[in-house]
Amino acid sequence: MGNSLFANCCRHVTDLIFQPRSSSSPDERSPLLPKPPAGCAVQPETPEAARCAGPYPDIIPSEAVAGSLQKCPEYIPEAKDEGGTVTVCDKSCLRAGAAGPLQPAEASRAVAVLPADLGAGPVGLVGHAQSLEACQGCVKPEDGVSAHRSCRRQEHVAAADGGDVAPGARPASWGHGEGRAASVCPASVPKRGTPPCPGSPGTPSPVLPASAGKPPPAQGTVVLPVPRGEVSSKAWDTSSGFVVTGPAACPDGRSGWDPGSPAQALPWKQQQKKKRKKKKLSLLEHPSGVALMNGSGPHESLKGEKDARQNGHEEADPGEDGNDQEVIVIQDTGFTVKICAPGIEPFSLQVSPQEMVQEIHQVLMDREDTCHRTCFSLQLDGNVLDNFAELKTIEGLQEGSLLKVVEEPYTVREARIHVRHIRDLLKSLDPSDAFNGVDCNSLSFLSVFTEGDLGDSGKRKKKGTEMEQIDCTPPEHILPGSKERPLCALQPQNRDWKPLQCLKVLTMSGWNPPPGNRKMHGDLMYLYVITVEDRHVSITASTRGFYLNQSTAYNFNPKPANPSFLSHSLVELLNQISPTFKKNFSALQKKRVQRHPFERIATPFQVYSWTAPQAEHAMDCVRAEDAYTSRLGYEEHIPGQTRDWNEELQTTRELPRKNLPERLLRERAIFKVHSDFTAAATRGAMAVIDGNVMAINPSEETKMQMFIWNNIFFSLGFDVRDHYKDFGGDVAAYVAPTNDLNGVRTYNAVDVEGLYTLGTVVVDYRGYRVTAQSIIPGILEREQEQSVIYGSIDFGKTVVSHPKYLELLEKTSRPLKIQKHKVLNDKNEEVELCSSVECKGIIGNDGRHYILDLLRTFPPDLNFLPVEGEEMPEECKKMGFPKQHRHKLCCLRQELVDAFVEHRYLLFMKLAALQLMQQKANKQESSGALENGASPENGAAESEKAESEEGKIDDNVTGLDQVKELAETIASDDGTVDPKSREVIRNACKAVGSISDTSFDIRFNPDIFSPGVRFPESSKEEVQDQKQLLKDAAAFLLSCQIPGLVKDCLDHTVLPMDGATLAEAMHQRGINMRYLGKVINFITKTPGRAQLDHIFKIGISELITRSAKHIFKTYLQGVELSGLSAAISHFLNCFLSSFPNPIAHLPADELVSKKKNKKRKNRNLGNADNTAWASMTPQELWKNICSEAKSYFDFSLECENADQAAEVYNLQKITLLREISLKTGVQILLKEYNFDNRHKPTFTEEDILNIFPVVKHVNPKASDAFHFFQSGQAKVQQGFLKEGCELINEALNLFNNVYGAMHVEICACLRLLARLNYIMGDYSEALSNQQKAVLMSERVLGIEHPNTIQEYMHLALYCFANSQLSTALNLLYRARYLMLLVFGEDHPEMALLDNNIGLVLHGVMEYDLSLRFLENALAISSKYHGSKSLKVALSHHLVARVYESKAEFRSALQHEKEGYTIYKNQLGEHHEKTKESSEYLKYLTQQAVALQRTMNEIYKNGSNANIMPLKFTAPSMASVLEQLNIINGILFIPLSQKDLENLKAEVQRRQQLQESIKSGEQLEPEDKAVEEKEAEPSMPSAEIPVTQSSA
Repeated sequence: MGNSLFANCCRHVTDLIFQPRSSSSPDERSPLLPKPPAGCAVQPETPEAARCAGPYPDIIPSEAVAGSLQKCPEYIPEAKDEGGTVTVCDKSCLRAGAAGPLQPAEASRAVAVLPADLGAGPVGLVGHAQSLEACQGCVKPEDGVSAHRSCRRQEHVAAADGGDVAPGARPASWGHGEGRAASVCPASVPKRGTPPCPGSPGTPSPVLPASAGKPPPAQGTVVLPVPRGEVSSKAWDTSSGFVVTGPAACPDGRSGWDPGSPAQALPWKQQQKKKRKKKKLSLLEHPSGVALMNGSGPHESLKGEKDARQNGHEEADPGEDGNDQEVIVIQDTGFTVKICAPGIEPFSLQVSPQEMVQEIHQVLMDREDTCHRTCFSLQLDGNVLDNFAELKTIEGLQEGSLLKVVEEPYTVREARIHVRHIRDLLKSLDPSDAFNGVDCNSLSFLSVFTEGDLGDSGKRKKKGTEMEQIDCTPPEHILPGSKERPLCALQPQNRDWKPLQCLKVLTMSGWNPPPGNRKMHGDLMYLYVITVEDRHVSITASTRGFYLNQSTAYNFNPKPANPSFLSHSLVELLNQISPTFKKNFSALQKKRVQRHPFERIATPFQVYSWTAPQAEHAMDCVRAEDAYTSRLGYEEHIPGQTRDWNEELQTTRELPRKNLPERLLRERAIFKVHSDFTAAATRGAMAVIDGNVMAINPSEETKMQMFIWNNIFFSLGFDVRDHYKDFGGDVAAYVAPTNDLNGVRTYNAVDVEGLYTLGTVVVDYRGYRVTAQSIIPGILEREQEQSVIYGSIDFGKTVVSHPKYLELLEKTSRPLKIQKHKVLNDKNEEVELCSSVECKGIIGNDGRHYILDLLRTFPPDLNFLPVEGEEMPEECKKMGFPKQHRHKLCCLRQELVDAFVEHRYLLFMKLAALQLMQQKANKQESSGALENGASPENGAAESEKAESEEGKIDDNVTGLDQVKELAETIASDDGTVDPKSREVIRNACKAVGSISDTSFDIRFNPDIFSPGVRFPESSKEEVQDQKQLLKDAAAFLLSCQIPGLVKDCLDHTVLPMDGATLAEAMHQRGINMRYLGKVINFITKTPGRAQLDHIFKIGISELITRSAKHIFKTYLQGVELSGLSAAISHFLNCFLSSFPNPIAHLPADELVSKKKNKKRKNRNLGNADNTAWASMTPQELWKNICSEAKSYFDFSLECENADQAAEVYNLQKITLLREISLKTGVQILLKEYNFDNRHKPTFTEEDILNIFPVVKHVNPKASDAFHFFQSGQAKVQQGFLKEGCELINEALNLFNNVYGAMHVEICACLRLLARLNYIMGDYSEALSNQQKAVLMSERVLGIEHPNTIQEYMHLALYCFANSQLSTALNLLYRARYLMLLVFGEDHPEMALLDNNIGLVLHGVMEYDLSLRFLENALAISSKYHGSKSLKVALSHHLVARVYESKAEFRSALQHEKEGYTIYKNQLGEHHEKTKESSEYLKYLTQQAVALQRTMNEIYKNGSNANIMPLKFTAPSMASVLEQLNIINGILFIPLSQKDLENLKAEVQRRQQLQESIKSGEQLEPEDKAVEEKEAEPSMPSAEIPVTQSSA
C-alpha cells in the first residue's frame, strides 16, 4: 500500500537523517511548538487570531524559572470553569485499564477538589513511566487529522505545520513497507479544509502560563527555556510547566516533579524559603519522573532516561554546563501558493517555509485530482525547484506565487515507480495487506459501526433526537446470559472492501526488457492489461509516456497501435481505452480520500490478525515482482544498495541532544531506523526459517548454522558448541536471546554516550527462535578471542578487563544498580568488572565501544536456582522454594530490583529516624548543629521514594527531616557532624545492606552464584553480603510483590482482561511469568476469593495456553513445510475439540516423491522423523499440558481434556483459541467453529490460513514528550484542567514528531485529551479526539485488545453526549461483543459496560431490554464489589429508575430501599447521597399510592371512573447523561464563589502539609487515606459521591 511514495527520495537515507544543522542563525531556528493552524496567524487576513492561545511570556532567564512565574496571581483559581463549576475526573482516563500504556492507576477520588487525594489509590500515580513495553505494537502520529508529508523535516520540529494535505492524503513518509519512501523524518500536517478551533491539537499551546505584567512578544513567537543538564535534569517543574534543569534552576532542589506527591505547585512563600536552602542537596529527593509505588516500577525503559540520580549521585553532564539555558524562538508563519497542473483548474495550497519541495510532491500524488501523476517537476517562473530545498531558501517564492506542475520524461526507475503508484491507488481500499500482515498495514473496524466519519455524521444526520429511527435491538449473542460466542462478528464485512473493479489484470509483459533497438526508440518496459470489458492490450512505457503497441500475447510488435493514445500518465491512457475504468477509478479515489487518515497510515511495527476471512487471491504484478526479485531491503530508494544497519543505528545515537529540537530530531531518527530495522529483521528471520537464505557455514549441522542477509546477522536459539552446557543446554539457549534483549533495552534507556549496543530483534517463527543482530564492523574478519577486550567468552574461565569499558560501564552502574566487583581468571589474577562476566566488550573497526551478550544484566533469581549449602529465607521455604528450573539463566526483572531498592530505602529512613528519636529523647538537644549549609560535594543525595506494604510510619515528620539533613551533611563530608549521628547513618546503612556506610546505596553483583565464576579472598565478606541481598530480594518478591498484585486486583486498581494484560500487570510489579502458578495459588488462598474470580480464570487460561505453547514449539519443529497446515489443525483439534480421536491428514501421497533422498534428511531443522507429529492424541496432549504446568509453573491442573478444563475452570474454548493463536502466531479462517461436536473434528487444514512471526524488539522512547505528558497528567490530577490540556497538547505534538502519526503513547495522549475536552464541555472535540484514539488502538494494539474495548466505551459516552444515540449503542454493543469473546461475561468491567448500555436503552425508552442489562450489571457488581459497596447501591438506583418508568413501583421501591440501606450504613444518615435516596423513596411511595388509588377507582366505578393523570416520566437525555457520567467516574461539582475561596485555601494548606511530609517521607497509601479523612470536614464539598467507576 505505501509504495506510492518513494518518488524522489533518491538521496542516501543517511544523508537525510544525519545532516545536523545548526540552530543558531536566526532563520534556521528550529520550531518547538506547532505553528498556528489555518485558522490562526498563518492567514494574513486574521493576524489577531494568532493570539488565540493567549499571550506568550517573554524570555525568562533560568534564575527566574521557578520563581517569577509563581507570582502569577491567577494561578490557582485557574481551576474554575466558565460556569463556576469545578470539574473533576476521577476515573483517570489513562486507566490502568488493561494494558493502559501510561498507567496512573486509579487516579484520585475527586481530584480537583481533593488534590491531596492524589496518591490515595493504592497505586497512586503508578509509574506512568511503565514503559509502554507491553504494547508491543506501535504507531505514527499526526496532528489535526493530518496525513503527513514525506521527507526529512530537519527543522520542522513542531508537529503541526500550517501546510497540509488533501483530506484523503495518504501520508507518505513513514515508509516501512518495502517500497516506501525512505524519507526519514516526517512531519505531520493538519487536514486541509478543517482549520482546527483554538483548542484543537493544531493550535499552538503555550506551555507557559502567561507571566503577569509582561508584554507579549512579537506575534507568533513562542519562548521556552530548555533543560541543559542531560542526564538527571531532564525533568519539568510542574508548577509552572517549565523545564527545570537540575538543582540550580530548581529552587527546592527537586529534580522535576514527583508523581508520588500530590500537589506540586508550592505556595510562593515556601518557594522563597527553599531558595535559601537550595545549597543542600536533599537525601530524600525523588527521582524526576520515576514513580514506584510498591514496586510497580517503571519498566525497563526508564532508568537512565529519567534519572541518573537513581541511587544517589547527582551527575550533570560536564559538557553541557556552559550554556545556562538555551531559548528557542520560533517565528514561522505559513503562506499560500497557487498550483497549476495540466488538465485541472489551478488551486491554492497552504505551505510552511520549513517544509521541502518534496512534500508538495507528496501532496499532489495524494490529491484526488492529481494522484495519477508521479513524474513531474515544480517550476517557479520557469526555474525547476530542487526537491530537497526548503521552501524558505527559494528566491521569489512568497504568498500567492504560482507553481507550475511540469511533466518530466520517464526513466525505467520513474516508470516502475509510476506503475507501483497506480497499483497502490487501485488497491487503496483493499484490506488484504492488513490480513496478510504486510507493509505495516493493520485492520480497523470503527467506521463499520459509526457508518463513516463521526465528525461529519454529527452535522450530517441530526436524527439522534428523533427517537423512532433508532433500532436498539442488540444481536442475540450480545444479550446477557447468551452462551454463543460467534467468531464472524469479530471482523464484520466492510462495504468498501468489495472494491470497484477497474481492471481485470495489470501486469508486466513477458516481452520485457525491451531489446536494444527498441531501447534506442525510448522504450523502457512493456505492460499487459486486460480491461473489465475484456479487451487485451499491450502498453509501452516510453520516456514520453504510455501508449498502446501492437504486440499480442504471442507476437512481439512494438510499433504504436492506431490510435496509440500517447499519455503522460497510465491512468489517462486507461481512461481512454476503458469507460468502466474511467468511472470506477474516479469513484475509488473519491472513496479513498474520504477515509479517515488513521485508517490508512502505516503503523511503526507490524500488527498481525489471528483471524481472516477467505480472500480470493488476485493477480498482482507488483506483489509478484516484490516476492521474486530478492529486494533485500530498500534498494530502490538507496544508492549504494543494502542499508548498513549498524552504522545507521549507531549514528542516530550519536546525534547531538543538547536542546529540545536536537533531542526530537535524534529520537525521531532513532525510532525511524529502529522500526525499519525491526521490519527488515522480521522478514529476514522468516526467510531463514523457510530455508531461503544460504548459511555462512553451510557444511555444519542445521542447528548450528548462522546466516547473514541484508547486513543483519541471524542465529538460531539452539545450544551451539555446548556453549550453555552448564546452564541448561538448548533450554538456556532459547531464553538467552530474550534476556539479552532486555539487557539491550536497559542499556539503551540509560543512553550513556560512547557505549554502544547492537540492534537486536528476537523472532519466534514456526517453533524456532531466531536472533537478529546488527553486525559490528570488522567482527567477521577476526576470531572472537582476539576481539573481546572486556568480559569473558567462556563464562568466566578466562576474563579480561579494559579501563575505558570500566569507565563507561561505571556510568550505568548506578541506574542499573550493578556493583563493581573483582573476579579471578584462570591464572588466579584479580580482574575488575562492572557487569556480569559474559557481558563482552568489543571495539569495532569503526572505533566504537560495543557491549554484547547482556543476558545477565540483572541479578539471578534464587528462588529458581538451588545452590548447594545455601539456606533460603523462611518466606521462600514456606512456598516451596528454591525450585530447580529448566535453565540457570533465571534473572530478577528490572522492575523488581527497583521496587526492592525502594523498599529498602524506606526501611533505611525508618531505622535512622527511630535511632535519632531515641538519641533526641536521651539528650533533648536542639538540632541546630545540623543546620550548616553543607555543600553537596559528592552529592550523594538520595533520590528514592518508597512505598511498601509493611511498616507504618509512626514517628513524626521532624524525625525524618532530621535524618534527611543529617544524611546530606554526612554525604557532603562536613566535619561538623557529631560522631553519634554518623553512627546512626552507618547502622542504618549496614542494616539495609547498603554498599556505602555514609549514604544509602544498594547494588547487586550479577555474577554471584554464576557457575564457573570465582571471587578473590579479599572480597569474601562483600560476596557474603551480596548473597544475603539476593536472598532478601527473592523473599521480597514472594512476601511483598505477589500479595501486592493480588491486593491491587482485589481493589480493582488492576483490571486485566486477557493473558497479555495479566502478564503486563505482573511484569510491572517485577513478577516473572514463571511465578504464575504461585500467583494463582495465592489467589485461591485469599479471603475474598470470589472477588478474584476473573483473575483466577485469566490465570488458569494463561497457564494452559502457555504450557500448550511450549509443547507446540517443539511439535512444530518436527514438521516440514508441506505439512504445516495439517499439523497445526491437528494440534488445535487435540487441544480444543471435543472429538475424541482426531486423525492427522498427512500430505497427499502423490506429492511425496517415491525415491526419498536420504541425504536431504538434515535440511529439516528438527531431528524427529517428519511425521511423528501425526500420532499425537488429545489425551496425550492434555497429559503433557498438565505435566508442563506442574514442572514449569508448579501448578496442578485438574483436567484431562478441553471439555473438562472448560467445565472445571469455567473457561471459554473460543478464548483459549484466541490466546494460543496470539502466542504462536497462527492465523485461522474467520468462520463459526463448533468445538463441542463429538462426531467430527473442529478444524480442518483449510482453516489454517497462515503462521506469523511473534516479534520482540526494543521500543525507543520519546522522552521529552513523555515529560510533558506526565506534567500534564499531574496538572489534571491537581484540577488545573486548562494547563493540563495545554501540556497534553504539547506532548501530543512532540509525540507526533518522534513517532509519526501512530503509536500507543499517542493513543493514550488522545484518550486523555478527549476526556479533558469532555469534562470542559467541548463534546465535539472530545468526540474527534476519542475517534482517533479508537482508530489508533485498533490499528496498533489490535481490534480486540482490552485497551480497544475501553476506547470503544469512552467513544460511546461522547457520542451519546453529542446526541448520536444509535451510534453510541452500536459502539457499546461492539465493546460488549469483544469483551465476551476475549474473556466472557463474568468480569467487573462488564458491570460498567452493562450499566452504560442499560442507561442508553433507558434513555430511548427500551425499558425491558434496559432492565436485562442493568440487572446483569447489578449481579456482577454485587459479586465483585461485595453487596454492601457503593457501586452496588448506585446499581440498585439505576434499576429502580427503570422500574419507575415502567410504573412497576413495587419493584422500584424494593431496589431503592436496598440502595438506601447501603448508603445509610456506609455514609451515614446525613450524607447527601443518603438524603437523595430517601427523597426518591418518598416520591416512589407517593407514585405507588396514587397508582393504587386509581386502580381502586377503576374497580369501583368501572369505565366511567374519574382517573387522575399519572406522571410517567420518560427520562430526559440530560438525566441519562448525568448518570452515565457518574458511572464512568466523571463528576461535575457545582461550587459557589465562597466554596472556591475555601477550596483554594484548603489546597494551599494541603500542599504545605504535603511538602513538609514529602520532603521527609512518602506516606503509605493507608496513611494518606487517614489524612484525607481528617481533612474532609473542612472541605466545602465533602459530599462528593464516592461512586467511581471501576477505574
